[in-house]
Amino acid sequence: MADESNFPKCMKCSKGGTLLPLSDFGNHGAAIHYKAWVCNVPDCGYNLKIRNGDVYIDEPIASGESHSPRMR
Repeated sequence: MADESNFPKCMKCSKGGTLLPLSDFGNHGAAIHYKAWVCNVPDCGYNLKIRNGDVYIDEPIASGESHSPRMR
């Protein structure tokens, strides 16, 4: 497991949260590292995402329960 002390602290969180990096895959399957950062305190919910070169802050977070994987 990665050492969270190397990640930035959440500046919004009053509970001392840490921003954790998330990665994803592009349209053609290439890895996109650090596409999003989220606070590890669920009650905080702060997040920062990069989509098509634009930065989005504090978008609603979905649980992912309703997501169905794409068939390849």
